[in-house]
Amino acid sequence: MAVSPPVCDFGRPAPDFSLLGTDGRIWRYKDVAGPRGTLVMFICNHCPYVQSILDRILRDGADLQAVGVGVVAISANDARAYRDDSFENMAELARERAFPFPYLYDETQAVAKAYGAECTPDFFGFNAAGHLQYRGRLDASTRSAAAKDARRELYEAMVMIAKTGLGPSDQTPSMGCSIKWKTG
Repeated sequence: MAVSPPVCDFGRPAPDFSLLGTDGRIWRYKDVAGPRGTLVMFICNHCPYVQSILDRILRDGADLQAVGVGVVAISANDARAYRDDSFENMAELARERAFPFPYLYDETQAVAKAYGAECTPDFFGFNAAGHLQYRGRLDASTRSAAAKDARRELYEAMVMIAKTGLGPSDQTPSMGCSIKWKTG
């Protein structure tokens, strides 16, 4: 069943984190923050919504880094129940697809809860001061990728944030699979 997160809570500060990356390094928010803003994405390996747009996520992540926006992806799914989302499989995917940004594992799910992440993908765009300005979708894609010429909503919003510090007032929420929370 598809899940859609709430609208942007403008100005909410970015929660800090300390998470293991697929590169073996421990990453904190300050390590990934860009001089002009930061994009924190909750994704995972197995979700068909993420799989359908992974090429676009990688493209937009690299393009945003080029304009001074820091980018990070985090997986918080219960890897015991969803083996495709194990740390080992995350590392393999990041290596195979040459992720241009860190891919981190939130094993305790505390970071996903602190951010209020609800689905994969779930995008949080912060300005240079670390205040939330975007909580929308990547583009018009759903379980299938939208047309190749679909408007790059996330990219455009983050460029706007990089230039002005403010995100667009009109945002369409992302849609995806629910975060696979641990039980017990």
